[in-house]
Amino acid sequence: MAPLTQAQYDLAHDIARAMVDGFDRHYRLFRTESQRAKHRFETCDWRGQQRAQRERIEFYDLRVRECWKRLEREFHADEQPMEVWHQAKLLYIGLLVTHRQPELAETFFNSVTTRILHRSYFRNDFIFVRPAISTEYMETTDPHALPTFRAFYPTMDTLAQTLRALIEFYKLRCRFEDLERDTHYIAEAVKAELAGARVRSNFQFQMLTSLFFRNKGAYLVGKIINGSKEIPFALPLLHRAPGSVYVDAALFGEAELLQIFSFSRAYFMVDMEIPSAYVQFLRGLMPHKPVAEIYNALGLAKQGKNMFYRELLWHLRHSTDKFRIAPGIKGMVMLVFDMPSFPYVFKIIKDRFPPQKDTTPEQVRRKYHLVKHHDRVGRMADTMEFSLLTFPRERFTDEVLAAIKEQAPSQLEIVGDEDDGASEVVIAHAYIERRMLPLNIFLQEAFDAGPEDTVADTQLTHAVIEYGNAIKDLAAANIFPGDMLWKNFGVTRYNRVVFYDYDEIEYLTDCNFRYVPEARTEEEEMSSQAWYPVAKNDVFPETFGTFLLANPRVRTVFMLHHADLLDAAFWQRTQERIRSGEFIDFHPYDSELCFDHIHDAGATHRAAPHPAANARPETLVASST
Repeated sequence: MAPLTQAQYDLAHDIARAMVDGFDRHYRLFRTESQRAKHRFETCDWRGQQRAQRERIEFYDLRVRECWKRLEREFHADEQPMEVWHQAKLLYIGLLVTHRQPELAETFFNSVTTRILHRSYFRNDFIFVRPAISTEYMETTDPHALPTFRAFYPTMDTLAQTLRALIEFYKLRCRFEDLERDTHYIAEAVKAELAGARVRSNFQFQMLTSLFFRNKGAYLVGKIINGSKEIPFALPLLHRAPGSVYVDAALFGEAELLQIFSFSRAYFMVDMEIPSAYVQFLRGLMPHKPVAEIYNALGLAKQGKNMFYRELLWHLRHSTDKFRIAPGIKGMVMLVFDMPSFPYVFKIIKDRFPPQKDTTPEQVRRKYHLVKHHDRVGRMADTMEFSLLTFPRERFTDEVLAAIKEQAPSQLEIVGDEDDGASEVVIAHAYIERRMLPLNIFLQEAFDAGPEDTVADTQLTHAVIEYGNAIKDLAAANIFPGDMLWKNFGVTRYNRVVFYDYDEIEYLTDCNFRYVPEARTEEEEMSSQAWYPVAKNDVFPETFGTFLLANPRVRTVFMLHHADLLDAAFWQRTQERIRSGEFIDFHPYDSELCFDHIHDAGATHRAAPHPAANARPETLVASST
């Protein structure tokens, strides 16, 4: 590159400084909103908590747009030569050396720069394809600020007292229902988890110093260390009555934390000066969870996307298998492909839909936007939205490219000569989700094994019960899935059923659930078509069984546990609860882990059971907007 003049160098510095200022404004607002979550929890402002969670998702794009407009207005950024942009990146790196959120600031730089530069410059000379600043062992230098985590050192004799000090450390400004009782319960649970192991000299609790807030719950998150053993540990706090807090359970192990931090749940609100330190700590608790998903769970979705994309590039470099059409029944709205070696699926909206799909590509995008901003209570997969994804041509099977050219040509561009082996495939717009086993395939495998296979039969029973629970959880969260076919649900590695096809979802309160009118004549009764008027949002639950329950084994289990889903009254009652402003409780752990259940104390004072009484879903404020 040609050397810069002094004026160009000064311009590059001003651009870099403006982008740091833009990011700092973003993260300051992000932290402020996250800090307010504590007050909303203390005052039981559930609607405010829900609104803040939804609005915070928009913060990043708003700040990126502000910064981009400023660069255009003050520096005519789109007219600057690439030498200026290259220098701006180098100077930006220098400004991040002592920054507390350098990895987030690098991603912000990418977000702004890619709005200005042509995609041919999307390489490490001009954007952060690779990170430039290390975030390992980063801590605050402010002597008055709290460190990322704090250690508490109990003995078996002082365990309950130490746990009380641990909880009081968070300085919640609300009354505990019975903190002595709760710490006694936790101490008993810790002793049981240690299973009589000898207490070592390093026995301690290491707890992250900020609470994790989501909807109506708050979580203390950390780990227990005893000798060489480390046990992930979390304490959920809930309100029994407004202003009266109690510890609901003690959760141990990676599996329980993975349920709390699941990719199918809404993002936490956490006050973090140094987010990379929180991510590093949480990765130690959940080593099987991708770093990208941890950033997502903390509300840093753009950083999660950036980390995911780096992982994708790394995987492409170190693998040789090709993209294929994803297994399962082909959808009418989305074209789905994946790589067998990579645990995600890529979804493209087709350009045209068959007549029975009364929607448009733009409406489908709005449905995905709705899901992103809605309170996901563990039953809807999180989705990353990407533009201008670029892959080597040789990584695609001919079948995949032919399908894209036929069904979504507007989303495909092939750059370069396909014959010379150096061409690239550019996907204009795609959604990427965690790969799950489609529920219809899961059930078919159980059918193939036969009822005499007790393991398969147990799995089938669990899957059908989970399917019904998923629909009831979605309903309580004010979501009607629309297309309830088995193929639109997936089974996670923990055998949890999650919904992932969003093109027909509606707010439950926008639907009109009706009973099928009684036939007036024999001809009407025998008709294969609806002989009665049907409006756009009319739903007839009685008819669900026709396409869901053809298999007698499935029908038996479904009717035993979820027959109410075929009754319009169930849906109408749920609508009434939501419209009345009821705050429906969901918790991301099994009810059998709750102290009320274990000790059978105070259980009669609990709130009314969730429609899926055998599940314990996530705390949520149901909303019709």
